[in-house]
Amino acid sequence: MEHILLPKVENVRILDRFCSSRCRVGTLYLTATHTIFVQNEAGVRNETWVLHSLVCSVEKLTATDLGYPLLIHCKNFQVLHFVIPREHQCHDVHVSLQRLSQPECYEELYCFSYKPNVDKEERWQEWDFLDLKADYSRMGLPNSLWKLSPVNQHYKVSDTYPADLFVPESATPLVVVGSSKFRSRGRFPVLSYYSKENNAAICRSSQPLSGFSARCLEDEQMLEAIMRSNPRSDFMYVVDTRPKLNAIANRAAGKGYENEDNYSNIKFQFIGIENIHVMRNSQQKMLEVCELRSPSMSDFLEGLESSGWLKHIKAILDAGIFITKAVAEEGVSVLVHCSDGWDRTAQVCSLACVLLDPYYRTLKGFMVLIEKDWVSFGHKFAHRCNHLDGDPKEVSPIIDQFLECMWQLMEQFPCAFEFSERFLIIIHSHIYSCQYGNFIGNNQRDRVELGVHERTHSFWSYLWQNRLDFINPLYRPDHTQTQGVLRPSTAPYCFKFWRALYNRFDHGMHPKQSVEDYLRTIQEETQQLEEQLASHKQKIAKLELEQGWNVAMKVAKNVTVRPLNSRDGFTVASIPQDYTRDFSSSHCEKNTPDSSLIIMQQDVKQISELNCSSSSDQESGVADVSCRSPLSEDSTQDPDSDEAAYSAE
Repeated sequence: MEHILLPKVENVRILDRFCSSRCRVGTLYLTATHTIFVQNEAGVRNETWVLHSLVCSVEKLTATDLGYPLLIHCKNFQVLHFVIPREHQCHDVHVSLQRLSQPECYEELYCFSYKPNVDKEERWQEWDFLDLKADYSRMGLPNSLWKLSPVNQHYKVSDTYPADLFVPESATPLVVVGSSKFRSRGRFPVLSYYSKENNAAICRSSQPLSGFSARCLEDEQMLEAIMRSNPRSDFMYVVDTRPKLNAIANRAAGKGYENEDNYSNIKFQFIGIENIHVMRNSQQKMLEVCELRSPSMSDFLEGLESSGWLKHIKAILDAGIFITKAVAEEGVSVLVHCSDGWDRTAQVCSLACVLLDPYYRTLKGFMVLIEKDWVSFGHKFAHRCNHLDGDPKEVSPIIDQFLECMWQLMEQFPCAFEFSERFLIIIHSHIYSCQYGNFIGNNQRDRVELGVHERTHSFWSYLWQNRLDFINPLYRPDHTQTQGVLRPSTAPYCFKFWRALYNRFDHGMHPKQSVEDYLRTIQEETQQLEEQLASHKQKIAKLELEQGWNVAMKVAKNVTVRPLNSRDGFTVASIPQDYTRDFSSSHCEKNTPDSSLIIMQQDVKQISELNCSSSSDQESGVADVSCRSPLSEDSTQDPDSDEAAYSAE
């Protein structure tokens, strides 16, 4: 709160970028965690809440006749255009927002002050929801070919790797440690995905410190061990996701790539995904096109093309497809790396997992995938997502690109994914919001030292509790798209602009509803109608049961039943339950001694005509009939006595 110079400003306008004359007037509030705009026009109370951690930039614009504009860009692509009445108010709000949106230490992040009504035990259960060891067990690990290595316990070998790592069974600790010393940031080759069907594996690492001629025997032995862990193949691929020129340039700094002359039985492949700086600039150009007030079709398409954004998405998908084909079709293991192994490597490995394994196309499976290949393996969320006030050159939309690749796949295979577009968007929002502790810090060690399990809440548990909001209505577990390997096309015409992510806050754009949203709405309405129908059926059945019971009780109380011969056209009812059991029947089965006697209104006249000593109940329409006991001696001795009695009467 000490950073808030002005907590409240009256008569603030918020402008609509599609219509400059359309604006809302209200009050602007600054709190420790949120900027809140409350529209206070007569009969209207709309509120706009923006987390400070989602604010990307705050810019003061040139003064206008209405006041002093303040333009706020958010990391979830929301743009807010405020006009504040006085200059000093605008200055105070600007200074306050700049400081609140750029925390200087982790403790200032929202996740450490976010306190939902959850006790300590429930919070621990939240963090136990995902178990990465269970996912490796699902893959069939550990086994005779791969083992869980304790070499990085306490993060001694690589401080950016997780503590639990799978390495080839034949790789000794000396080989592992020696390989780590020859790899950037100690990120030696480790297992990311294992195919138990054909023993092919996807491994990941950072670039080797090869320079122009350096080599490392332990690193060569490590790659040999990975290759031998796949008995069905006599070679392996090494995929460098960088452009070749970039990798060659790194050799001057003592880094570089594997020399095929030094590593036996490897096939080297460059992919050509650009670095974080190119990606950051590309997204910025694309967003500038999105924010044009009224672009022509040619302006928009030319701007989108010149940004190169979709070209980069295609390059990432191409890399994932290459690895998928190597594993699924050739049965060959692959080692993937970029420079440090936490940006392009994470994109490509996780994308290949989605293409290979249907489990990662489910709600929980996709959470496990992000936890494994991004959170656990040390993607630098704090730097790339600008969680703290730091070097702007470290910021890059790496996770944005991966989520967009997922969306592009969902557009090509609409029945293959259990989750919807909304699921990807909320993941994107909360990666940047810092509301949960999952994406805090740059690696597992950072999160352990910050105590995120003890002090914050888990985003995955929240998603799972609300999973019904993110189900894809087109998903079919037995669909051909759902099972097996996905083989997408990367032809240019297959790529689309993701409007639902980049323009979802533009309320002036119509129609807003996608086919998926339309189907979900129909599904929800159908479910409500089915629930109402089931409720009405229960009420009707209850009323029929009560009515039937009441009438049956009257019959049981007032009617005395005597034995009837089958020739009378009646059957015998021996107990009161026989009435209630068959009272709703429209007919009775004749000539069947074991059937129950059903007395309906249409039978009353026939019975009343028989002058037996009885009294009729006009209201109920049921006659009281005096009958002999079926066990009487007379009925046994004279089979015609009943008929004679009727005749006499």
